[in-house]
Amino acid sequence: MLNGEVHPDFWGVARAFAKVLPKPGGGGAAVCVYHRGEKVVDLWAGTRNEAGDPWDHDTVSLSYSTTKGVASTLLHVLVDRGLLDYDAPVARYWAEFAEGGKAQVTVRQLLSHQAGLYDIRGMIDDAHAMLDWDAMTAALARAEPVHPPGAASGYHGLTYGWLVGELVQRVTGKRFSEVLREELAQPLGLQGLFCGLPKDRFDRRARLLGQGIHVGGSQLVWAKRFAKTINHGFRLARIRVDLRNLALALMPPGMEAFDFNSDDVVAASIPAANGMFDARSLAKLYALLANGGELDGVRLLSERTIRTATTIQTRSRDRVVPIAMHWRLGYHRAPVARRLPNAFGHAGYGGSGAWADPDHQLAVALVLNSGVGTPFGDLRIVRVGTAAVACVQNR
Repeated sequence: MLNGEVHPDFWGVARAFAKVLPKPGGGGAAVCVYHRGEKVVDLWAGTRNEAGDPWDHDTVSLSYSTTKGVASTLLHVLVDRGLLDYDAPVARYWAEFAEGGKAQVTVRQLLSHQAGLYDIRGMIDDAHAMLDWDAMTAALARAEPVHPPGAASGYHGLTYGWLVGELVQRVTGKRFSEVLREELAQPLGLQGLFCGLPKDRFDRRARLLGQGIHVGGSQLVWAKRFAKTINHGFRLARIRVDLRNLALALMPPGMEAFDFNSDDVVAASIPAANGMFDARSLAKLYALLANGGELDGVRLLSERTIRTATTIQTRSRDRVVPIAMHWRLGYHRAPVARRLPNAFGHAGYGGSGAWADPDHQLAVALVLNSGVGTPFGDLRIVRVGTAAVACVQNR
C-alpha cells in the first residue's frame, strides 16, 4: 500500500512507483517529485528492515553514489561564496595534494572525473581504511595519477568523496558532515540529508536488504560478473574495452568484508558512497537546482554557478565505465528514457538516484533498500523518472 500524497496530474508516477516496489516483506522505497517549485509527489511504501517494520515518512536509506551529487552541490555552494575556484589547482587549498605530480590538477578536473585518481585498489591495503578520513586523504595526497590529468575521464567510484570532501573541509575548517548540515540541510529544512548518520537518528534508518546489496562481498561478485558480461559484449561487437579499471575503482582489498549495513559504516562519512537520505530531501535539493538556485525564498546558488556546474565537460567514453557519462562538474546525464539535454544528477548502486531538469523545472528522487543495480542506478529510477517527465509534458 502506498502512503503519502500525489497531485492528480502525477498519478502516472504513483503507478510507476507501485510497479517497481519489491514483493511484500522484500524491502521498501520512497519517491518524491517537484515541479515548478511545488512538491507534487511524496510517496513511500514497503519495509525498512529484516523484521518487516514499515517504511515511514522519515525513513532514510543508504544511497551509495547518489551521495556524489549531494557532495558536489555542497562544493558548488562554496564556489559561489568565493571560497573555491573551479580552475584553481587543488593544491592551492590542500597543499599536500601537490605530491605525486599533482601540483597542476584543478578542481574542475576532480569534479569531472579527469584527475586520474580512481585507483583506490592501489592506494589502500584494506577497505576498512575507508572509515578513516585522515588515512584516505593522506593516501590520495601521496597518490600518482594513473593517466595525465585532463587526458580522459575515469569514474572515481570511491575516491571522489574524499577528494571533494577534503576540499570542503580545507576551505571551511569544519568536518564535511557539519558543513553539509549547515550549508544545505538547515537552510532548506532538509530533515533527511546525512553523510555520517548521527547515532540519535539510527532509529530512522532502513537496512539494506535483498541479494547481497548489504554486504561488500556481493558487490565484489556483482562487479566481476558485470565486467565479464560487458567485456564479452564488447568483444562480440569488436569494440576494444578493458574493464579492469572498474575493479581498481570499486574494489579495494578486503571489500568482501566491508558491510554497508554496519553501524560503523553508517556513522562514518564516505561522501562518494554512504549518504543516508530520504527522497523528500533529495528532491527538494534538486528542485532548488532546477529552479536556478532558489527555492521557497532561499537562494543557495547563483544561476551563473549552476550553468557552469552543469555544463558538460567531456563527451568521450569513460575509462572505468565504458560509456559516455557526459560528466558535468559532479553530475552525469539524467537516468531517464526521454531526451532531456540539460538534465543532470547522480544515481547510485542499488537503484537510488536524484536529478534535475531546468528546462521543465522538474526534480525527481528515489531511495530504496533492496535490489542490485549498476554503479548508476537501474531501471527503477529510469521508470519513475520517465513517468514524471510524461506527466509534466501532459500537464
